[in-house]
Amino acid sequence: MKIMLFALLSSLSLHAATPPNLIWIMADDLGYGELGCYGQKIIATPHIDRMAQEGMRFTHYYSGATVCAPSRSVLMTGQHQGHTRIRGNGDPKKIRLLPEDPSVAKLLKSVGYRTAVLGKWGLGEYGGAESGLPAAQGFDEFFGYLNHQHAHNHFPDFLWDQEEKISLSNVVTHVGQGGSGYAIKAVEFADDLLAERALQFVEKNQKQPFFLYWSMVTPHANNERARVLSDGAHVPDYGQYAKKPWPAQDRGHAAMISRLDAYVGKMLEKLRALGLAENTLVIFTSDNGPHNESRHHLERFQPSGPYRGIKRSLADGGIRIPFIAWWPGTVKAASISDHVGSFADWLPTATELAGKKPDKPTDGISIAPTLRGKKQAKHDFLYWEFHEGGFQQAALYQGRWKGMRSGGADAPIVLYDQQNDPAESTNVASMHPDVCAAIDRYLRQARTPLPEWKPRWKP
Repeated sequence: MKIMLFALLSSLSLHAATPPNLIWIMADDLGYGELGCYGQKIIATPHIDRMAQEGMRFTHYYSGATVCAPSRSVLMTGQHQGHTRIRGNGDPKKIRLLPEDPSVAKLLKSVGYRTAVLGKWGLGEYGGAESGLPAAQGFDEFFGYLNHQHAHNHFPDFLWDQEEKISLSNVVTHVGQGGSGYAIKAVEFADDLLAERALQFVEKNQKQPFFLYWSMVTPHANNERARVLSDGAHVPDYGQYAKKPWPAQDRGHAAMISRLDAYVGKMLEKLRALGLAENTLVIFTSDNGPHNESRHHLERFQPSGPYRGIKRSLADGGIRIPFIAWWPGTVKAASISDHVGSFADWLPTATELAGKKPDKPTDGISIAPTLRGKKQAKHDFLYWEFHEGGFQQAALYQGRWKGMRSGGADAPIVLYDQQNDPAESTNVASMHPDVCAAIDRYLRQARTPLPEWKPRWKP
């Protein structure tokens, strides 16, 4: 009996000392309100809804930016948009992370994690931006799209596998300048291939700590197909929505989301089957707010939920995203957190769980205490900016006040009281000059210009 008890205690001690596996699953342009557990009434997402029931659903979490490349840069570096290397979408041959930039993958790899990014990368490309390639940023494995323009096409004619172009069976027509065209013969759906590779990675690396960054490309639109055919929601089939009396792009958009939901279900089931569930933290989220580029009807799906704005907006609809943490035995089931966080928190969270301290300053705060049900530190402020159609900034102050500024440093601040006005419908700046003054100070100190970065104006 003593021998059995000693063996059991030794086993529990070893399990407690083992750093958890980390899986970050990220949809592309999925809105806060497009999941059943966040209020969606039309699109079925039973697997993610179950994930929320078995884990923790955050109600006030933010992406790194309102468009894809800077949001992913914030995620990888732990630096908010005023400090991270990539601050806007641009020429994929030019935007890139540099060797000196912090990287969550490099840090985790240094303490024995096997690392992989599957899907959309967007932080480095061949032909001038090699320092930002996945391998240079700490990833042992890569399969997917290197740049965000190529990732418009869900049926591409090739994907990258490490440094090799893998031809697919799809036949693609290219239209206009940039982008990746669309398939006129659609055979292999990229996210199906990515999901299969994700499951293979977990099974292959189950005996060592691993970090999987699974960066889906659904439900992003195929922008080029939408311009030509008025339907950017290109999917293998419409599934349960095939007989809905909706336009094709509406059926396709709903089918994309239910399809990605099924991928998540398969991953959680794989972790259970392998006995990895209790030692694996899985995050499900989206890179920014919802799009309308598939030409689908926003009124039907209400993708931003109760918030105003969509992708490319700094209103909460463009940056507040679904965020679910699943870690059976550690994260309390059916729990809800109103903790205010952002993508910059992932690097300090992941490294704390792995037992590694960041070697460079970050703007993030680890949410490991929240996941474990303990007291959580809070941000002084969060920061975003946007460069298309005029330079904008925004700061979240003490979890209540949202200040936005469009134009130059002396432009007036628009202030919203999120506690009483979550839809950000009423500017209360004139009623709270002291709050505006505090936010103005934050905005002026939040941004550090990069030598090669030329914003429309300098604070």
